[in-house]
Amino acid sequence: MASRPELQAPPEIFYNDEEARKYTSSSRIIDIQARLSERALELLVLPDDDVPRLLLDIGCGSGLSGQTLTENGHQWIGLDISESMLNIALEHEVEGDLILSDMGQGLGLRPGVIDGAISISAVQWLCNADKSYHEPRLRLKAFFGSLYRCLARGARAVLQIYPENLAQRELILQFAMRAGFSGGVVVDYPHSTKKRKEYLVLSCGPPSLSSATPKAKGEDGESCSDEDSSEDEENQTVSVSDRHRPRKKQKLNKKVKGRQWVLHKKEQMRRKGNAVPQDSKYTARKRKARF
Repeated sequence: MASRPELQAPPEIFYNDEEARKYTSSSRIIDIQARLSERALELLVLPDDDVPRLLLDIGCGSGLSGQTLTENGHQWIGLDISESMLNIALEHEVEGDLILSDMGQGLGLRPGVIDGAISISAVQWLCNADKSYHEPRLRLKAFFGSLYRCLARGARAVLQIYPENLAQRELILQFAMRAGFSGGVVVDYPHSTKKRKEYLVLSCGPPSLSSATPKAKGEDGESCSDEDSSEDEENQTVSVSDRHRPRKKQKLNKKVKGRQWVLHKKEQMRRKGNAVPQDSKYTARKRKARF
């Protein structure tokens, strides 16, 4: 079994010129990307009024998913960290506007201008620390915070992901909820090894009837029943999640630096020749909350 791409190298290195061209020319990849993009567009639940929407394609790569957005009559902005992928998109003259950017540093778009967002097989890369200064939690926070700000009120984001395990899926969902989103995870074909796909369906704003998480698809292509989707806790369709959760209690056993530590530090400063006030009975005494 081939190793996951995100475990082999950072995306801007893994998708070099050779890998990007091979990826884009694969008929199998093209077919998978088209089907995943169609499903993501379906989960966006855009109004059926024939009005083109401005959509964001996060991790757009060479524009395969963007072509699906164009075929459905929408305008789109594509964002990717791989310059090689974007160069191929330019060669193919895709209709969308392209941005070379790292989503882990924030999206940098104006507030409220995006009508919906999709992402195919990209967000799980944020869970890796590819560089010494990368902190996955901070990168997830920056990504979801900027995504929430750029979406119009009530708009949706559908992020198709390949989490390495259940803990990684929960980590991603946790930071989405913290950013202000409501929603959950839709798992299509939960009992199939090959066809199983996970979509993080998020709504910009508090939970409502219109932002309810859609049903997942079962083995027959139809929506799963509640009985089918609840047999396995890991494989079930996650229902709407509220971002307002109780905060964890702060730890009360904080280590306080006492008098001996303060006296030791003052002595060190004196040895260095610094002017230090004389010790007294008030040294390191805890002050009252107010006078």
